[in-house]
Parts: sequence; C-alpha cells; structure tokens
Amino acid sequence: MPDTHKSRSPLQAFWRWLHSQSNFCTCSDDDVERMAHDLGISNIELRQLAGKGPHSADLLLERMAALDLDGGEIVRKEPATFRDLQRVCTMCNCRRRCARDLERDPLDSAWQRYCPNATTLKALDAQPWAVRREW
Repeated sequence: MPDTHKSRSPLQAFWRWLHSQSNFCTCSDDDVERMAHDLGISNIELRQLAGKGPHSADLLLERMAALDLDGGEIVRKEPATFRDLQRVCTMCNCRRRCARDLERDPLDSAWQRYCPNATTLKALDAQPWAVRREW
C-alpha cells in the first residue's frame, strides 16, 4: 500500500496517534469510548488492539499481495471491509502459522482452513479490481 495519509485506515491512524502518546493506559474511559466508537469496535477490543502494535496486521498485507489484491484500491473502495480485515488479522491466534505458510508457499491454500479472514479475502479475490492483471 502506498504510504499516504489518504490510504491509511482508521486503525493505522489510531496506532500513529498511540505511538505519539506516552501511555494509552492514561486515557480516560470517555476517551477510550470515543475512540472505540469512531473505529466501530468495543472498548475491550480497542484496548486489546492497542497492545498489539502498528504492524500487527502486516500479515494481512502479505496475504493480500499473494492473492494479487491491491490494498490501496480496497481501502479506497471498501474502507469498512479493510478496517475489519485488519482488526480480525490483528486479533488472530494463528499468526505464527500464517507467517510460516506465507514464507514457505504463499500460494498454498492451507491458510483458508485457519484464517478468520478467509471468507472475506476469497470474496474480494473474486472481484474484478481495476489493478488486477487478469481482468
């Protein structure tokens, strides 16, 4: 994905903001509530996401690249879907397996059996995206 402010998701903006703060734990409950509402997630999820870090959804971008999906185009056309993909990837318990599978053979379909984003990624993969070579 291009590194422009326009292509960044609200989660990426949150992590940039969080990095600039001295301690997320010092935020008031009202502040956390407001941020969670803006992101469309619960307070608990927001606190969990905050503990994961800004690169916690990088595996998603690698998986999308393996599927020849352009993250920038998806951010522009389906921002809510992309935000949800990031959230689910960040909270996934299969990160090590995913990283290993991507490193070994990114085209192997084994990931579809354990990835909580598999259904959404397969649906996106079936779309005629403008930047795709085969369309």
